[in-house]
Amino acid sequence: MYGTILLPVLVFYPFAGALIAAGIGRKQERVRDYFADFIAVSEFLLTLYLFLTGAGSGVSGGDWYLPEICGLGLHFTMDGFRALYGMVAAFMWMMTTILSREYFSHHDNRNRFYLFLLATLGATMGVFLSADLFTTFIFFEIMSFTSYVWVAQEETADALKAASTYLAVAVIGGLVMLMGIFLLYYELGTVEMSELSAAARAYGDKSLLYAAGLCLFVGFGAKAGAFPLHIWLPKAHPVAPAPASALLSGILTKSGVFGILVVSSQIFLHDADWGGLVLGIGVLTMFVGAMLAVFSIDLKRTLACSSMSQIGFILVGVGMQGLLGEENLLAVHGTLLHMVNHSLIKLVLFMAAGVVFMNAHALDLNRIRGYGRKKTLFQLIFLTGALAISGIPLFGGYISKTLLHESIVEYGGGSLMKAVEVIFLVSGGMTAAYMTKLFVAVFVEKNEDADRQKQYDGETHYMNKESGFALTAGALVLLIWGLFPHRIMDRAAVLGEQFMNAAYFEAEQETVAYFSLANLQGALISIAIGALIYFVIIRKLLMREGRYIDAWPKWLDLESLLYRPVLLGFLPTVCAIACRICDSIVDIIVVTLRRTLYKDSPLPHERSEGNAVTDLFGRLMNLCQSLRNHLWGRKKQTHKDFVHITAAGVEEFRESFMIIQRSLSFGLLMFGIGLALTLIYIILW
Repeated sequence: MYGTILLPVLVFYPFAGALIAAGIGRKQERVRDYFADFIAVSEFLLTLYLFLTGAGSGVSGGDWYLPEICGLGLHFTMDGFRALYGMVAAFMWMMTTILSREYFSHHDNRNRFYLFLLATLGATMGVFLSADLFTTFIFFEIMSFTSYVWVAQEETADALKAASTYLAVAVIGGLVMLMGIFLLYYELGTVEMSELSAAARAYGDKSLLYAAGLCLFVGFGAKAGAFPLHIWLPKAHPVAPAPASALLSGILTKSGVFGILVVSSQIFLHDADWGGLVLGIGVLTMFVGAMLAVFSIDLKRTLACSSMSQIGFILVGVGMQGLLGEENLLAVHGTLLHMVNHSLIKLVLFMAAGVVFMNAHALDLNRIRGYGRKKTLFQLIFLTGALAISGIPLFGGYISKTLLHESIVEYGGGSLMKAVEVIFLVSGGMTAAYMTKLFVAVFVEKNEDADRQKQYDGETHYMNKESGFALTAGALVLLIWGLFPHRIMDRAAVLGEQFMNAAYFEAEQETVAYFSLANLQGALISIAIGALIYFVIIRKLLMREGRYIDAWPKWLDLESLLYRPVLLGFLPTVCAIACRICDSIVDIIVVTLRRTLYKDSPLPHERSEGNAVTDLFGRLMNLCQSLRNHLWGRKKQTHKDFVHITAAGVEEFRESFMIIQRSLSFGLLMFGIGLALTLIYIILW
């Protein structure tokens, strides 16, 4: 009963809070800030209550259905996975909202930011609590439009360009996703997540299901940042405010992963072909994101590219679920744990980046070098996130990466899977390398400008108590989460088994010895690769005269190289030519036929213009004109050919009416009249 009551509250409560906060902010900004904190904190407490009172044990927490909304209605449900991720999302929103008060203390348009910050919280909850793909789509699109404002918040040229890219990817991805939902509903007769697996198993030829699945993957993958739909990630994060970047990276990308999990674990459960496709995309995303992060010299851009890479690790886990079939428990656990790990890690790292930007007003590594040299607490907070994402033992990232690595090893599969394992370990090494670069630049090296370094070292109040609480609490949760893998992480991993349709093998779970030599070996190999990349590539090749250089070729920007020329240049031109041809070809065929095969022949008494009516009317008018000229108009005689005038007038009227008939306005007018008559008929009869 508790779940049934609270499910719509978790979704619509933040929307109501957003409107109230915007109203308060028009006159009392300080009160607005604390009210937004109250909404975020109370939302977290509600999700925590749901988690502790039953849903966190993996059992269902109820269903809530609102019919007659866009035909199919809205349907929310709660299970262990949704309870866990709802709590993670609410926790991240609480911490970033607390940080926002200090971060935006000297910014414009704060009221707008808080309005869309809370509205996006409600939309995100709607996605994670959705019980059918139609509900997922509605709140997914709301989330895309409300979070667009985050990217455009600063209203600089770079921010507006990045926001347009983000919106374009979101809109196109949403439309493709909707196509997949329509096709899926047509073929299976349902989009209820709990019914998809059985309906898909009973379906014969899967070719149309694969088409629907690809459409859904494009829509969800665009939000997740999967290659090659990742183009918004490296551009949106550097220009968005740090609290927004933490949520974009830590939670909104997981809403895309949520959809991919639904497709992979329900529609294509244990499907090796689908698993291989997702695995291939995951490997590319993992490697390319890590490589971009190694080359980046912007703090937030590096973290953004890192997010892309970590999404690749998660997709590798999703792909391995399909390949391993009914023995996919390790992949299921690794996928869920790495999702949570990445969310908590990026909360800490992006909030830390926000503290740097608040004080240094820069993100370029050469400008912020040495900023944290004498800030011990800040060093420990950032180091916690850096070690966790690098997969260092005793931290959460090591546990989830170990499970994912073990799932690859368990599958075997010959040279191809050996290559996947190598790329996995190399990508982990690149993660350690670029995080070492960030930590050394910000907390170890000195700034080349001695006065700036002196200013950095003299800062003692670089964040207030509320911001300090948000960062410290986030780091402590991340640290405690990773220090107790069996007591905390394994229990959390079980919550994803029902959602991802994993077969539970207790004996297999107990054999996972995270700190055995065999499992430590993978982490040690990645660390060694990371050290090699850092000292050979970053320190030797990507630094010049003691400065970090941006060595990534500008022309390799995928958006400028491919998407904009194709979508804004090539495709519109080709479509315009095709439409022009289609528009003219009928006229060309008709004219050709009339001049050849159906050549007109003159009739014996064919009129040169007009018809019998216009001819009769014109002759009568000519007769009247003649009588006038002979009787009372001799001095001012007129000599007009009314036969011609009448024929020309009728022809002009016909042409004008034909133009009107072909116009959009006329079509809309006729549609409106028809709709009105239909409504009158329904009302009266």
